[in-house]
Amino acid sequence: MLRELKDKEYIPPKNMLKLFIKGGFALSKVLIKNMGQLKKARKERIEYIPLKRNYELPEYKPGMKVVKSNEKYLRPTLYCNPYAKEIVALANHLGAFEKDPYEYARDAFEFVKRNLILQIMPLDGVVPTLKRGYGTCLHKISLFIALCRAAGLKARYKLYAIAMIQQWYETFVEIDPLMREWYDAMGYFMLHGEGEVYIDGKWIVADVGPTPERQAATGIPITKFGEDSIGIWFQAIPGSIMRVESLPLGLGMASKLLMEKISPASVAKMNNNILRQVEKGRKILQEIGEEEYNRRVRKGYKMPTIELERKSIIFE
Repeated sequence: MLRELKDKEYIPPKNMLKLFIKGGFALSKVLIKNMGQLKKARKERIEYIPLKRNYELPEYKPGMKVVKSNEKYLRPTLYCNPYAKEIVALANHLGAFEKDPYEYARDAFEFVKRNLILQIMPLDGVVPTLKRGYGTCLHKISLFIALCRAAGLKARYKLYAIAMIQQWYETFVEIDPLMREWYDAMGYFMLHGEGEVYIDGKWIVADVGPTPERQAATGIPITKFGEDSIGIWFQAIPGSIMRVESLPLGLGMASKLLMEKISPASVAKMNNNILRQVEKGRKILQEIGEEEYNRRVRKGYKMPTIELERKSIIFE
């Protein structure tokens, strides 16, 4: 059992353990310091209605092709089951086994990036994510990875601790005093992730997290398959990048505790901010068109400077 947990990388690597321990300790100090404010925040009720799913689920038919393998990066892992009927149906609908690997992976990337809205919530599996139409970046990455594995393409997670540009800081942090206090603690373990798919002898990065609308709302380029988010709107904390087959055990429980028990009102505020961001970006793209927007933004674009020093995080 232990051997299997290690083999599938369910046990967090040293970098991630260090991330969790430091982050948990720092967050505990923030919560103790702000007990009164936390009690008020927990009583606060914020109206929040997530967007409805904007796509239809293709029907599963017996005999649909799927690659079933126990090989590393192809097999099912935590929260990522490529054998689920819903995943198999979507993979076939997107052209698995008909398109060449690069074209299929790119189309899977575009589907997940464009159709699933970022919303902060506890981790769960790829089927609930697909049926909902929203989730965190980790939900979205898991779905992309499952679609790749179902088609016989090796895929893995690329995870790292982040420092974010001001536009994202305003969405996630500057919503209430408690969140600003949290940010210093969350910098230790606030994970962002990208997928990586293995095609023609090399790993190709795929960040499906932000929709085009959110990128347009914050004035950053609309990223494509093969473009890394590092250097565009995020910066990885030095030494924190981890490439793993699976999300680790314990991450789901931690996300549930943070998002549902500590301050659900703060999470609702973040999600409402994201939905406003989506609407703002949609209007921008409707007005000038995605292609023209991207052309204008990419001309001379340079990621805003991020002060990593204030995070006090270095992984060796």
